[in-house]
Amino acid sequence: MGYKSLKACLDDLERNGHLVRITEEVDPNLEMAAIHLRVHEMGGPALLFEKVKGSSFQCASNMFGTLERSKFMFRDTLEKMQTLVEIKNNPVKALKNPFKYANVSLTALSALPLKNPLSKPVLFKETTIDQLPLIKHWPMDGGAFVTLPQVYSEDIEKPGIMNSNLGMYRIQLDGNDYVLNKEIGLHYQIHRGIGVHQSKANKKGQPLKVSVFVGGPPSHTLSAVMPLPEGLSEMTFAGALGNRRFRYVYRDGFCISTDADFVITGEVYPHENKPEGPFGDHLGYYSLRHDFPLMRVHKVYHREGAIWPFTVVGRPPQEDTSFGQLIHEITGDAIRHELPGVKEVHAVDAAGVHPLLLAIGSERYTPYSQTKQPSELLTIANHILGKGQLSLAKYLFITADDTNQLSTHDESAFYQYMLERLNLKRDLHFQTNTSIDTLDYSGTGLNSGSKLVVAAYGDKVRELSREVTAQQRELRTFIRPQVAIPGVLVLEGSKFENYQKAKEEFARFNSEAGEKQVDLKGFPMIVIADDAAFTAATLKNWLWVTFTRSNPSHDIYGINPTTEFKHFGCDNMIIDARVKPHHAPALEKDPVIEKKVDKLFEKGGSLSGIA
Repeated sequence: MGYKSLKACLDDLERNGHLVRITEEVDPNLEMAAIHLRVHEMGGPALLFEKVKGSSFQCASNMFGTLERSKFMFRDTLEKMQTLVEIKNNPVKALKNPFKYANVSLTALSALPLKNPLSKPVLFKETTIDQLPLIKHWPMDGGAFVTLPQVYSEDIEKPGIMNSNLGMYRIQLDGNDYVLNKEIGLHYQIHRGIGVHQSKANKKGQPLKVSVFVGGPPSHTLSAVMPLPEGLSEMTFAGALGNRRFRYVYRDGFCISTDADFVITGEVYPHENKPEGPFGDHLGYYSLRHDFPLMRVHKVYHREGAIWPFTVVGRPPQEDTSFGQLIHEITGDAIRHELPGVKEVHAVDAAGVHPLLLAIGSERYTPYSQTKQPSELLTIANHILGKGQLSLAKYLFITADDTNQLSTHDESAFYQYMLERLNLKRDLHFQTNTSIDTLDYSGTGLNSGSKLVVAAYGDKVRELSREVTAQQRELRTFIRPQVAIPGVLVLEGSKFENYQKAKEEFARFNSEAGEKQVDLKGFPMIVIADDAAFTAATLKNWLWVTFTRSNPSHDIYGINPTTEFKHFGCDNMIIDARVKPHHAPALEKDPVIEKKVDKLFEKGGSLSGIA
């Protein structure tokens, strides 16, 4: 739909049964987030908080809470956007079928940003940071954060909207050492477009002008998280998806999105940083306090009747999961055109997205060879780990499927297929002392860690075990064996103390398994956890614990390990997925707050009957 505003979208959702109003006054300190989390877990509707304690502005959340609702909001343009992506990937199709793609030219017209529109709703009035809904999401958060910001910056060497960057980087509004109303924190990851802009401004000794748009048509929010090709403006995407040109104006040298509900403008000066965080993040843990750029606030604008949108970030699945699903709906198999030989790449949501990739590629290098082994897959793996946000991954499991029956989105079946074919003497490829996700604390420092590519291809070499044997239950170094999925054994270890003790434990485990002649052939992967029962209880638990709590270079061991010409091999791969002393704490809800918000879900409450 060509929504002119966030309110127009919310009204449309309400008319069609996709939104519920919360009429009770709700505290933005933990309560609003707790309500959102519970409704999202239930697969519930979008929410409009009418009375927010300490602020005159209403708030909205869970708009993108389900893929169905997301597709409903873009029901008039989604197919056109899919067509645009299809043409970009294969322009010959448009030449062969010009009438089929005729409507694309109309979509392109709405993609052109519109400067200085007659109506400029967001300039209705100015306010201050302390008047905004200061929403704190998790008990240990450092303050209130903007969780759905559209952060705008321009290239100081090539100014203008067509060379700008619009990204979703979290913004801390208060807390820590920030001077309220004058300073806010700007957190972005190392590979983001705004970082390029700040680097150029720093070299010239000039401040970078930044505008934070909040709210506006939902196409603007989605455009800020779209993985667009470098050089393609997010504002053109927002216009095409929203069927309404992105409208903007400049004030005091800052770009203002006139359809936004709020705009915060400010400047980031060279080498001015302050501690930002902690913040509950999408891996299911807190990202801790670290120095990030300081933004000096210039002005805060808002439209009449402005509505503040927010989401809650935590252990998946959360609302940002639907963002990913919607992006996949739009881009389809674009990755196949960008990376030759790739059939599928799946960033596993249950593992926090960035830590774990599953991929299916092609194996065409040596069709004449009698031996099937990874070859082209290794080239493809390097391409994947060199591509945008995919480069943040710690683990990449990649295979080739000659039958075209395998899917990366069926994680259990994918792992079984790989584990049946895995040659542990050959197929483990490590990268050490490299960069990983800023939010991942399993590594050796901020942004620092390692990667493991597991590339398996060929005929089945083993049958996978599906049950624990009496012999395996007699193990004493690591205990309480559980089967997570066929071929994966989870064992429970004592609390992790340090890596020297861990090495001793795994040496002892090797000796014990050998002396007792414990048969582990059917378990090519063994995971050591703090709580084996929890880890193996569900596929999601196993994915989350295993791949968010391990650093490949430090936490992978093996039964009968060998290192030959610097290549590590073993009979069984062991991943130590226990919590380490340097890990960030996991997110936990506040039981007092949970009990307090119960009343909204009881008879007579605004959310009574939500299921």
